[in-house]
Amino acid sequence: MSDKRWYLVSYDIRDDKRWRRAYKQLQGRGERIHYSLFRCRLNRTEMEALRWELETILDDEDDLMFIHLCPRCAGRVRERGKGNDWNPPSDRFEVL
Repeated sequence: MSDKRWYLVSYDIRDDKRWRRAYKQLQGRGERIHYSLFRCRLNRTEMEALRWELETILDDEDDLMFIHLCPRCAGRVRERGKGNDWNPPSDRFEVL
């Protein structure tokens, strides 16, 4: 079983240059849901590394928030206009 969890990552970055740098860090690690909101499936080490990398980019006037979603909460998320794929991918495979 995987130790990865769902995180919502939200940011409010007031400078375009810093925003672009933060966006590039998040782009490869999660799916953009809204302008400043990503959903990421990360283990604790990956989450802490991402948080540290973003903290090095941000200034005091910027905001950053990580929200951990338990499996039950993630299963209750509803999105309009997108598929609802908050269930973790199966680590198992079936031999036929």
